[in-house]
Amino acid sequence: MLPPPDQHPNARVSMTDAVMEHVRSSIVEGSMAPGEWYSVYRLADELAISRSPVRDALLRLEEIGVIRFAKNRGFQLVPTTPEDVAQIFSIRSALEVPAAGRASLSRTPEQADQIAALRTAMDTAAAETDEKVFFERDQDLHAVILTAAGMNRAREMVNKLRVSTRMLGASTSHGLRTLEDISREHEPIITAVLGGDPHAARDAMERHLAATGSLLVQQALNRSGDERDAALLWSQLTDGYFEETSIASAPPNDPI
Repeated sequence: MLPPPDQHPNARVSMTDAVMEHVRSSIVEGSMAPGEWYSVYRLADELAISRSPVRDALLRLEEIGVIRFAKNRGFQLVPTTPEDVAQIFSIRSALEVPAAGRASLSRTPEQADQIAALRTAMDTAAAETDEKVFFERDQDLHAVILTAAGMNRAREMVNKLRVSTRMLGASTSHGLRTLEDISREHEPIITAVLGGDPHAARDAMERHLAATGSLLVQQALNRSGDERDAALLWSQLTDGYFEETSIASAPPNDPI
């Protein structure tokens, strides 16, 4: 059951957003899985809310490719494939790598303050193992960098791609890297952007996206029992988007 809007822990979160978060949590926990059929009516009853916010949430999830509807059957989760993950990170690389370089030269003092504050917030959330807050601030950081680069349309595109990745249950914090590891990975990006070094900013952003994307490809392979070589597959799927990137080994049963 979801709390009424005025009792929700974050008053700014709409019921639609709350339903999306419920679906995301259900994917991560395994209570919702690809291949199963789910009912809008049953989900609304389960959450003790009206069907309108449930429909709105599911339409948003359909838009970003997380679910699909079938007439008279309900909806299904769309399975995550390594190809999906690689495509998402290739698109992000094409947008965010040049943006990091531009942001290092065009950021305003106010944006620099925002970036520094987000660095502190991410470090704090990592130390407290608060995954939800950590990834919210992580997303904010990437958004500020894109804004500082003057790439507002790209910012909206990246936000949708990040939501898609999170809704698919994909996270390298589940057994592959700690939140503190991920926070440290952002440090070279932040240092370069604040220091006005476009080459270092681009390189650091590319390394970060490649490291995360390649690990998630490995996870997707493990989850499906696919025995293809993860490093080779990543190289093939992202050819032209990333420099050659070594891929870390993921535990064989680590879930996305």
